[in-house]
Amino acid sequence: MMDEPALAAEEDSIRSNLTKQEMFVRQFANRFLTYEGIGVLLLDSEFRIVEVSEMVCSLFGCKRTDIIDQSAEKWFDSLSLHPKPFGRSLLEGDTFRNRVMNWKLDKHNHKLMLDGEVLQDKGAIKGAFVLFRDVSHLLTLEEQIRRSDRLKTIGQIAAGTAHEIRNPLTAIKGFMQLLNKSLADRSMEKEQEFVGIVLSELERVNDLVSEFLLLSKPKEIRLVSMRVGLVLQEILPMIRNEALLHNVTVLYYPKPELAPILADKEQLKQVFLNLGKNAIEAMDGGGTLIIRDYHDPYETDKIAVEISDTGSGIDAEALEKVFDPFFTTKPQGTGLGLSVCQRIVHDLGGSIEVSSDEGGTRFIVKLPCASGTDD
Repeated sequence: MMDEPALAAEEDSIRSNLTKQEMFVRQFANRFLTYEGIGVLLLDSEFRIVEVSEMVCSLFGCKRTDIIDQSAEKWFDSLSLHPKPFGRSLLEGDTFRNRVMNWKLDKHNHKLMLDGEVLQDKGAIKGAFVLFRDVSHLLTLEEQIRRSDRLKTIGQIAAGTAHEIRNPLTAIKGFMQLLNKSLADRSMEKEQEFVGIVLSELERVNDLVSEFLLLSKPKEIRLVSMRVGLVLQEILPMIRNEALLHNVTVLYYPKPELAPILADKEQLKQVFLNLGKNAIEAMDGGGTLIIRDYHDPYETDKIAVEISDTGSGIDAEALEKVFDPFFTTKPQGTGLGLSVCQRIVHDLGGSIEVSSDEGGTRFIVKLPCASGTDD
């Protein structure tokens, strides 16, 4: 048998190791509760919230002190979550993995993946935990890659066909102009009207081919450091002139202290002008165009530019297709403007997002910060 001093020493050693282990587990738990990438919700056997991480509180716009000791069902009701993401069956062993949940907070749409598991002690279920992962940016990136692949395919087709289309167009346009002059000399006004329609439609086809070529052969990108606010200020007069024609008010909220971005100024102007014009045209009968620039709260190495309108919004089915080539809701639209904008922003190392509801539509362009000074 082990003598008493040896036994006491072993017990002290075990106690010391347990204390050290508990300390590390406690430190890990505390760190995990403040981790930004994954949120956690701890539940007791009565389905009450025992602990909640900062990420979950931030995601759902609530305070920790307001939901601790509260029934999870009551919390769901306060958030108007219908259907509920999970129920008391979790405490009966009904675990789940990668359950999808859609959540919207302050016009930001979040797609969440939830994992639920039980906590057991000697085979008896004492509670449960649910992990929350915000995969919105990953899904957005996947969709951008798919759209980029489609644009690449269309670009390859355009490279082989656009010039072949433009050559006969030029010849047809030239002969129609000669015919128009001949008709004018003979005072054949009715026939001239027909020729005018043909020339107008030829111009539309030529514009379409020009946009088509933008997809097939991107311009050379010249990346320089600049302030996004200066770029916006250069195009604001053009946007305001367009807005006057449609009874639209333009509001710009600048932030001069923002870090410089790395971009091509002329191509960036094309993106902002296109988004601004689209927003103005979406407000048939007047409204307000709002432009903001700010540091992106989710990607801190990016500067965001938000262009939003107060129109009637875009329905969910159309919203999923707005960046698809040739998709348009405009009677005279080509459906290539937003595709070109997306390609330009992607080539600049950024991203473009869209959200919409009955209160209007919002486009957010995110661009990488530059390490140097502004241009």
